[in-house]
Amino acid sequence: MSRILLVEDEENIREGIKLNLELEDFEVVATDNGKSALQYFRSQHFDLLILDVMLPEVDGFQICEQIRLENLDVPIMFLTAKDTSLDRVHGLKKGADDYITKPFNLEELLLRIRNLLKRSQKSSSTVGEVVNFGDNEVNFKTYNAKTPRGEVQLTKKEAMLLKLLIDRKNEVVSRQQILQAVWGYDVYPSTRTIDNFILSFRKYFEEDPKTPKFFLSVRGVGYKFIND
Repeated sequence: MSRILLVEDEENIREGIKLNLELEDFEVVATDNGKSALQYFRSQHFDLLILDVMLPEVDGFQICEQIRLENLDVPIMFLTAKDTSLDRVHGLKKGADDYITKPFNLEELLLRIRNLLKRSQKSSSTVGEVVNFGDNEVNFKTYNAKTPRGEVQLTKKEAMLLKLLIDRKNEVVSRQQILQAVWGYDVYPSTRTIDNFILSFRKYFEEDPKTPKFFLSVRGVGYKFIND
């Protein structure tokens, strides 16, 4: 079941779209403001985002821009009353994959959603969604990990950091690279936060967390994932 984040501040439109998407067997998380949209996106997995432009606190263009700093793959669709060609071009330049203006045809909206999801699934299938190392298996689409100690449901940030380290196997990844790739450019966690993530990985995946063989610290620089 595909999960969709719907960001729309007009209650009637939001509830109407949510209901129709759920009738089509989509799982929908809906919110009416940009700030909570970013919080949802950073804490959960979504297969598609539908954004209005005119939102309180953080507008749709800003949400799209911020998400593209963190994630280049998730399909983003604007659904908005801003219907000039300049608005459309601006939205696509910010990184959106599609742009639909209100009022809209429901059947067309559903068709475009399915097309975006289909295209996204095809492109992501060329990347390793499931990765194995030692006796561990990680699914980066569902954020589920199978370990000798049992199954673990990773948070989105854990999955992003883990994927970064695995993609850069046997290379040292600096703290600066981790901050930019996982937390974006505007929210910088403390050093302790990154250390705690690595400690969690060792607890999940290492046979002996105190003498890790997969997740190594490089003093003063960052971290390295080893898988020979």
